Amino acid sequence: MIVNCVVYQGGRRLRDIEIADITDYLGQPDCFVWVALADPAPEDIEHMQDVFSLHELAVEDTLHGNQRPKVEEYGECLFAYMRTLSVHEGEIDHGEMAVFVGADYILSVRSRSQQDFRNVRARCEREPHLLKLGPSFVLYALMDAVVDRYFPVVEALESELEAIEESIFVKNVARENIEHLYQLKRKATQVKHAVTPLAEALVHLFGGRVPTLSTNTQEYYRDVYDHLHRIETAIDSMRDTIVTAIQVNLSMVAIDEGEVHKRLAAWAAIFAVATVLAGIWGMNFEHMPELDWKLGYPMALGLMVTACGGLYYRFRKAGWL
Repeated sequence: MIVNCVVYQGGRRLRDIEIADITDYLGQPDCFVWVALADPAPEDIEHMQDVFSLHELAVEDTLHGNQRPKVEEYGECLFAYMRTLSVHEGEIDHGEMAVFVGADYILSVRSRSQQDFRNVRARCEREPHLLKLGPSFVLYALMDAVVDRYFPVVEALESELEAIEESIFVKNVARENIEHLYQLKRKATQVKHAVTPLAEALVHLFGGRVPTLSTNTQEYYRDVYDHLHRIETAIDSMRDTIVTAIQVNLSMVAIDEGEVHKRLAAWAAIFAVATVLAGIWGMNFEHMPELDWKLGYPMALGLMVTACGGLYYRFRKAGWL
């Protein structure tokens, strides 16, 4: 689906055009075309390939999806692939954005994402002095929007982690906490897989030998890189905290099991004493002390109760019962 197709000249919006009219504006001085597609059909992307002479490998990556975030050069063109992230009902929704950038065009292809990037176009149009820098600035604006939307995802994960941390020392929830922590670790890993490769690829757009298209916008890409670095640091810190929390919860499980074992051992010791005494008096020998004594039976019971009571007192005092 075509979201919009607009021509810009001198940093200002010239007009909306049809796809068939794109070639009329390509190559004109200080002019570029910005086309935005959302969940397009394969034939739509193939048509854009013919219009802008896109490299077949970049087009193939866009059609297949599920690529590692990256920035690649194909001659005078740039191809950027990013993942869009958002939180919906506690789960992370994944989307994709592929961007083709040339000297006189920029084509953005959004797939499997509910996010709307119309505000990026509005932002660029409010800053004609920056939009005058051309398609490279638009690529920066799209990247900046994608990366800025990672922050609410990270904040949601941090809030979830804080809620779990508050219940770590609550009785009988350690196993449930471990399950939630592993789910949280999986989400944090998903964010990291979107952030780290993009940060590595973005380095090639500023400093040292950079593509011609990004020569005048290096400082803007550096700003996006700084945001990615902050997110990556937060994710790494969160993952470390999750590992620590898992270890604490495992220790709590071990402590709870140890308490159960101590109780079982204490009761086993108490009943073992009674069993031993009962077993001795239960042996049917002819010559046995107190066998013919009228108070022998009460004395045996009293001895059992006294021995068991003494053990109970000692275990209770030691905290085993």
